[in-house]
Amino acid sequence: MSTSTLNINELEQVYDHLAKGITAAGNEKEALFLTKLALLLANQVGNGDQVVASIDEALKNL
Repeated sequence: MSTSTLNINELEQVYDHLAKGITAAGNEKEALFLTKLALLLANQVGNGDQVVASIDEALKNL
């Protein structure tokens, strides 16, 4: 399991770029964009259990 994390500035940069990506994809393709992004990042993480746990964590308190 990966233990590296992003600092607050890196998280803000990722958040901003993600928001721009969602806007660029548009309402009709937002879900497709986010799914494609999640699968690309899951492949980089390389640990299915960690990815599943992150999905579960992201669903909390929506």
